[in-house]
Amino acid sequence: MTTLTRRAVLAAAGATAALGATRAFGQGKTTITFAAATFAEAGRGDKLKAWIDKFNASQDKVEVQPVAIPFSQLANTVFTQMGGGGGPDLVRFDQTDFFAALPAKRILPIDDLVDAGKYTFQAPDKFLNVEGKRYGVVFELANYQLIYNPALLQGGEPPKTFPEFLAAAKAATGKGNFGYAFRATMPERSGFWQDMTNYVYGFGGNWADGKQLTLNSPKVVEAITAYKQVYDSGVIPKGADAATYRRMFWEGKIAMNIDNGGVAGIFAAQNPNLGFKAAPSPFPNRQQGLILTSLSVNANTKNKEACGVFINWMLQPAAQSELQGILGAASVATPVERPKADLERAPWLGVYDAQTPYALPQLVLGFETKTLEIQQIVVEQVLKILVGNADVQKTMDEVQSLALKRIERQ
Repeated sequence: MTTLTRRAVLAAAGATAALGATRAFGQGKTTITFAAATFAEAGRGDKLKAWIDKFNASQDKVEVQPVAIPFSQLANTVFTQMGGGGGPDLVRFDQTDFFAALPAKRILPIDDLVDAGKYTFQAPDKFLNVEGKRYGVVFELANYQLIYNPALLQGGEPPKTFPEFLAAAKAATGKGNFGYAFRATMPERSGFWQDMTNYVYGFGGNWADGKQLTLNSPKVVEAITAYKQVYDSGVIPKGADAATYRRMFWEGKIAMNIDNGGVAGIFAAQNPNLGFKAAPSPFPNRQQGLILTSLSVNANTKNKEACGVFINWMLQPAAQSELQGILGAASVATPVERPKADLERAPWLGVYDAQTPYALPQLVLGFETKTLEIQQIVVEQVLKILVGNADVQKTMDEVQSLALKRIERQ
């Protein structure tokens, strides 16, 4: 067994042991477990645990025990425990796992716990309401915007239209620098899908209309054509993975990148003197992708009411404000005005927050549980367009046909 494997096993075993001890040390309180990958992160994890300590100190009947499970292990660990009738009371799910938990009936509707009329929820909250029932509240929203280095753009200003964007990227390319970067290789399939989805949304398209797949619709074809234009224009470091081109960005070698606020935070940490800025993506439509995480209640919980106490505490203004500060460039369930000092230090935070009303999950809407299978088909075929110069419309027609056949077989 390799060292990495031993670590993974020990981490999973530790999480399982913690979940098994759910109510062993509440000192008269009802103790509930809250599993999240975020608790395992350096920096943010400790701050989130301290945030939960504030809840525990404010309560005399409920106590929350945070359970840290690394992101790579969380879904398998939690779904296995849920399948056996156990698992954590509360789970922070990413959008893919949330939509996997729904049809499997692993999470509970919580309309009886959360009075939606008491809160002003952000627009993406609607994605957690399925068939008239609420299955969670937003824990974290990570929006996508254009990040740019003014020093590498003529006039230091961001492009506002797609033609302006192409021209700016070409002008910034040369002498070891590149105008732009995105993913376009099979090893980075998930990131490739995210980057491409931003183009689809930005050109007014969608992978589905909620009831039918629209993989070959005119707007999707227009978006993929634009993606191909950028790929062929010589402005990207072809073949570079995200880790490589993000490092190049904070080293001052890439002028523009469309990415989420978490990446902007990395740039700021890696090179505080870079002086990058953010702006709306230069597409015809404001819509862009969203990384959505929910806080949901395990269907196996014996303490649903106690879960509701924590959820409602989390939704209070003071708790939301502190949570947003901990999460960094992400937004939370309700609108929170950032401290003036934070916006002066990092003006790009406000640009990301302003995108929230236009944010969409990077899923096949209406076919959320099929997203990974459809993603595989789309990426494989779009590579034929990028690398093999296949006809865009004919290839996307083939994508539509293959995806329909895949769904019909299931």
